[in-house]
Amino acid sequence: MNRNILVAVAWPYASADIHVGNMTGSYLPADIYARFHRLQGNQVLMVSGSDSHGTPITVRADQENKTPEKVYKEYHAKFLDLFQKSGLSYDLFTSTHTQNHFRVAQTMFSALKEKGYLYAETQKQWYSSTQERFLPDRYVEGTCYICGYENARGDQCDNCGSLLEANALIDPRSKMDGSAPELRETEHFYLDLGTLQPQIVEFLKDREDYWRPNVLRQSLGQIQANDLHGRAITRDLKWGIPVPVPGWEDKRLYVWFEAVIGYLSAAIEWASITGDEESWKDWWYNKDSRAYYFIGKDNIPFHAVIWPAELAGVGNKFGALFDEDDSHELMLPYDVPANEFLNMEGKKISGSRNWVVDGLDFLSRYDPDPLRYYLTANMPETRDADWEWSAFVARNNNELVATWGNLVNRVLSFAHKQWDGIVPDPGELRPEDLAILKIIEDGFEMVGDLYDRVKLRVALTETMRLAGEVNKYLDGKAPWFEIKEDKEAAGKTIYTAIKAIDSLKILFAPVLPFTCEQLHQILGYGKPLFGEQYTEDIKDNLGTHTVLRYREGEACCDWQLSNIQAGRPFNKPKPLFKKLEPEVAEQEIERLG
Repeated sequence: MNRNILVAVAWPYASADIHVGNMTGSYLPADIYARFHRLQGNQVLMVSGSDSHGTPITVRADQENKTPEKVYKEYHAKFLDLFQKSGLSYDLFTSTHTQNHFRVAQTMFSALKEKGYLYAETQKQWYSSTQERFLPDRYVEGTCYICGYENARGDQCDNCGSLLEANALIDPRSKMDGSAPELRETEHFYLDLGTLQPQIVEFLKDREDYWRPNVLRQSLGQIQANDLHGRAITRDLKWGIPVPVPGWEDKRLYVWFEAVIGYLSAAIEWASITGDEESWKDWWYNKDSRAYYFIGKDNIPFHAVIWPAELAGVGNKFGALFDEDDSHELMLPYDVPANEFLNMEGKKISGSRNWVVDGLDFLSRYDPDPLRYYLTANMPETRDADWEWSAFVARNNNELVATWGNLVNRVLSFAHKQWDGIVPDPGELRPEDLAILKIIEDGFEMVGDLYDRVKLRVALTETMRLAGEVNKYLDGKAPWFEIKEDKEAAGKTIYTAIKAIDSLKILFAPVLPFTCEQLHQILGYGKPLFGEQYTEDIKDNLGTHTVLRYREGEACCDWQLSNIQAGRPFNKPKPLFKKLEPEVAEQEIERLG
């Protein structure tokens, strides 16, 4: 049965470039998962966009003497460039600075308010006298009052994972200039998480059997250790979404509250762009649909606790306010497969210290599939991982080039020369031919199950192992010698190897879409494996914003064994991957710092 799969991807702040740590944390695993389910024939909707509001953008705008809108659009354009070059197949990558998102976010606010889960309260908040502004929680740092970590943010401690109250930090300081802020009174709306706690706990316990331990530890575990209480959802800012309450014109919705609503607003915008205004409901109101949220571990509390709280609190009120003809409840997350962090050569990634591999900079020198391969093979799914340039070169040469690429090239080059670019007729296959094809057939179920459970690293490892098994079969049969004595026997070997390669192409495709598409065309297929990406300008009352979209077109959508037939013509092959010299690692390390 085909299923509706929502692939919700973390929204990058439009105030900094995207590096490889960001990519392996959320963007790449989301794309791999989306591509796998498209091959399965499921209805995938992969959405995200630039997080265009909040203090990080206003701070950079002040530093560069630009408007916040100009800053966000500059970074947004870079994101679109990177995502196209790296093959991230968003059905819609938009922005939070759109008329549609304003409307959806304000509707969510109003629905929560009508349901009684918002309250206004005057409390003290950190104010910077040097900056002459109230400081958002994440721009206040200090010592965590729970675990003693000295560099905790005002909203969350990265050491113990606890959600924090900024005004309770010990020895607070402004992240912007290091000055000591002072507490001043200000009035804000709060989300009543304490009242919503029973619903959140029930939601989390329903997912204990399959959520990752690190996600449960930072959600259910934290709630059991410390009860939830109200959190402010408005801020004293001028850039952002206005609070839809008379008298609150000088305040804006807090970015952490409205950005997660983007998963819903992006689906609604996608439906509007496609001309089927109601189609977003197939993912958000359909009880059989599943929503997967791909994020880094620093965003776990916001996606595993706060966003489910917003959705549970709204209940059926969102539909009643947004569309009077519909009052279904919005779907809660099915899974939040958050990744841990990626470090760089044994140290924490730091853009300010240039201890980082920038995504666009990397792709200016290397192809996208080797990047996707290394990040997946080294993906920090259960613990922090480390980017090592020497390991990148080694995996490229020993696995992509020597194992998979060499298998493809030597089989197809030999077949093209000896059988004039025609798949040979094998006649009746031998037991050893059937045995290797059975190994690949069994691998389809195993690898597919791993992809489906978001165990992407192991899925790739298993696929490469299968490629190694085909190499062993080929080395044992040695058709380049076999053909001298018995061309018919060599034809059986080559036919079997081509069939195995054609199947492995599908297993590799979610991770290696560019080279698998190239191989797909070499093998003579007319329809592509996947659709195409393109950009489009959308106009609304806030101006024009550019979005990235994905068009399925006439893609194959087949997660199945090869059915390639004898006598089929195929094209002359070219190497799929480039070997890298060892000096590459040394040269790239010299760029760091």
